[in-house]
Amino acid sequence: MTKSTEIQKQRPLLEGQGIPNFKEITPLQIKDDLSSLLRELNKNFTGLEQELEKKLNDKRSLIWGEVMTPLHNLSERLRWSWGVVCHLNSVCNTSELREAHSSQQPEVVRFSNRVGQSKTIYRSLCSLRDQSIHTFNQTQKRILEAELLSMKQLGVGLDEANQKQFNIASERLAELSTIFSNNVLDATKDWSLRLTQKSDISGLPIRALEILADSAKEYGDKSEDNSLPTAEAGPWRIGLDIPRYIPFMTHGINRELRECLYKAHVSRASKGKLDNRTLIREILSLRSKQAKRLGYTNWAELSLCNKMATDVEAVEDLLEELRCAAIPVAQKELEALSDCASRCEAKEASNLAPWDISFWSERLKQEKFELNQEELRPWFPLPQVLDGLFNLCERLFEIKIQKADGEAPVWHQDVQFFKVRNQNEIDLAYFYLDPYCRPSNKRGGAWMDECLGKSKSNNGETVLPVAYLICNQTPPTKEKPSLMSFEEVETLFHEFGHGLQHMLTQVEYPQAAGINNIEWDAVELPSQFMENWCLDKKTLAGMAKHWKTGEPLADKEFKKLQLSRTFNSGFATLRQVHFALTDIRLHSKWNDGLDITPDELRRQIAENTTLIPPIEEDQFLCAFSHIFAGGYAAGYYSYKWAEVLSADAYAAFEEVDSNNENLIKNIGQRFRDTVLSQGGSQSPQAIFKAFRGRAPNTKALIRHSGLSIKTSNCIE
Repeated sequence: MTKSTEIQKQRPLLEGQGIPNFKEITPLQIKDDLSSLLRELNKNFTGLEQELEKKLNDKRSLIWGEVMTPLHNLSERLRWSWGVVCHLNSVCNTSELREAHSSQQPEVVRFSNRVGQSKTIYRSLCSLRDQSIHTFNQTQKRILEAELLSMKQLGVGLDEANQKQFNIASERLAELSTIFSNNVLDATKDWSLRLTQKSDISGLPIRALEILADSAKEYGDKSEDNSLPTAEAGPWRIGLDIPRYIPFMTHGINRELRECLYKAHVSRASKGKLDNRTLIREILSLRSKQAKRLGYTNWAELSLCNKMATDVEAVEDLLEELRCAAIPVAQKELEALSDCASRCEAKEASNLAPWDISFWSERLKQEKFELNQEELRPWFPLPQVLDGLFNLCERLFEIKIQKADGEAPVWHQDVQFFKVRNQNEIDLAYFYLDPYCRPSNKRGGAWMDECLGKSKSNNGETVLPVAYLICNQTPPTKEKPSLMSFEEVETLFHEFGHGLQHMLTQVEYPQAAGINNIEWDAVELPSQFMENWCLDKKTLAGMAKHWKTGEPLADKEFKKLQLSRTFNSGFATLRQVHFALTDIRLHSKWNDGLDITPDELRRQIAENTTLIPPIEEDQFLCAFSHIFAGGYAAGYYSYKWAEVLSADAYAAFEEVDSNNENLIKNIGQRFRDTVLSQGGSQSPQAIFKAFRGRAPNTKALIRHSGLSIKTSNCIE
């Protein structure tokens, strides 16, 4: 082992390659190693600029490997190291880690801006583009155009004064994003309520009570006789994390407590030191100014430059089409909920509040379909669901997924490691699964992220992809495995769809491999596509077995799940339309000069996109991390846009005999060879057409949603 290698082993963030050794990475190392790395990268980048400047001055024709390869190597070193830090900050959050992350973030942004604003790099890319018509393939041309657009949006064309202001704003936006996310995490974990009376927890299933009792133990709660909390006797603690929040809102008979919990949830991060309202105004204002500096009308126009949707009007047209289809359906759904409450002689029947919707939806679902999803949890233990998911992937895509625990470092004892292999037992990729909710230090939600992308190492060896798959589902107890709700099953399938596109890529250029260089409003296609298979009879039969007895899920229960597929689809569609429309208008219409706040604009939008107006305490925007702390700013509509693609893609399987395995395999292979394999090497339109044989349309989505499109006489 060389001295240099020894130093890197002692300083893991300088490795820049391979699977990180998470447990060795400390907050102190983050500060020291990132500083050293950035100094090294800045020095190397200066050298690259000097080499390219000399060649440009000599009027030499540049080749791909002289520009794109070293540029990628530099960015990959930073992506690898900073990616590890950001990942740990999301799944193992501590005050020390936060401080280390915050201390290095400005320098990371500065280096990225330096690269993106380099006149030499820009001239070099333009030189490559000008000769690309003769020497480069379509993938290289797409990568070049994307790089040039990225540099434009990073301010390469700005004069010195504007560039300075742009960079200051970039650093501030990154800082605000982190603060916003931390505030949501803290507000979620800081609120809880101790319950002691049986009347407080009436209606809750035993599984939910076990979670609430375990939570009480973590808080150090004791019963009156000083014994530890139990599911049967309490005390119990409700909270705002999903495994505690959803069961109570769905099953809790105590309406006053539902109201209390709901108001706490929708007002997260809107008070005191965790108040995100001022951050929202500053983020929106800075984004607007950044866009105008770059010559765009607003942030939405900037955002849509690299998406499938051509402009704001195209986005609003799709959302309006869906809104008009959903409104009459949602009105009937609300009436049905009121009727259900009336039959139960509930006082709130004629005036349902937001904290009543989940509760009465569950009762109506039980009444209408005789379906109690809580009672189905024993049929969906995580290990079995994984088996069903993996068998589906083998059936469709001819891959084998095997456990590989112990073969790679992990960041928490709950984390599992897997390998993805072809039919000849050759490794194709790997992935981590971090499945359970940890409210104290793990960000909420579910996501897929890149640990390693497919590429070539400096010695020419293939680097296989490695994905992070993060969920926040119900954790196991001492007595039971993680028994999943059907929604948690769908979430797992969703994130695995993202993972498949990352892991099964066949693109040889890392800049367009996996999910790289894919238009944002197409990136949800494989994830939403995979969700559809949760209600495929063969898939469901392969995973839905009672965790104790092995008894398969009864056929009548499967049919109930199928029938309930479109239950409250009007509500669900309106909800997504409301979020998406709020996002796109905040980034296209709101500005500091308006007499209304972002929240007031959102409430105006709610007049036509909700049936029950937001209550006074509702500060939903303060926890809307997708657009204020994630990558979905002026892009939340992407979920519905991509759902058009995913529903149409799944329809290709619906159109053939489901018992004809050869046909299913052929279509699955075609999906793998196009959508999953080609990533950002071509436009999403071209890839979809290669799979489907035609352009996408909305018919399948409307059918799957149980809606019907009306383009006129829309009900307000």
